Amino acid sequence: MFQPSDFLQYTQWSGIATLVFAALALLAFTLKWGVRFRLVGVSGFMLVLTGGLFALSLAPLSRTIIPGAVRYHLIYDNGATQTVIQIPTEITPTELEATLRQAASDLYSFGRQGTLEDNQLTIRARTIIHPEPGLSVPLYLGQIKRSLVSREDSQMFSEIYEDKFAQLPKPTA
Repeated sequence: MFQPSDFLQYTQWSGIATLVFAALALLAFTLKWGVRFRLVGVSGFMLVLTGGLFALSLAPLSRTIIPGAVRYHLIYDNGATQTVIQIPTEITPTELEATLRQAASDLYSFGRQGTLEDNQLTIRARTIIHPEPGLSVPLYLGQIKRSLVSREDSQMFSEIYEDKFAQLPKPTA
C-alpha cells in the first residue's frame, strides 16, 4: 500500500515534469511550433496531476487492522457522537472487543462534532435475534467510547454485556 511519503516523492517528480512541459510550451510559442497548444494542455494536465499527488501526500491512507475483528455493517451514524454497527450472531466476547476497536478506528473522523459535555464517539454493537418465528429483536452486545479530538486515543473505554451473550442462539452443527 502506498504511504504518504511515497506520494511526496511522486509529487516531486511530477512537479519537475510539469516545469519541463511548461518550458517546452513557452519554447513552442516563441518558435511557433504546431504542437504549442497541445503542450499547453499537457502542462495544465500535469499541473492538476501534481496538485492531486500533493494532496494525497498530506492525508494518511493507511487503515489500522485490529487482529480478531469480524466484519461489521454500519447501521446508524448521526455524524457526530453516536453510531450503531451490526455484527453476526456467531460472535464471541473477544471478537466483539476487537470488532469494537476496529469500528472505533474506522469511524474516527475530524469532521465529527461533539458537545461540550460529552466529546466522545459512542459505538454500540448489536445483532438481531429471532426468539420466535416472525419476531425480530435487536440485542445490544457492547459499546465503546472514544475521543473525538485525538485519532490515537489511549483512553478508549469498551463495555461488553456478557449477560446478553446467553440470549444468542446456539450454533447448530
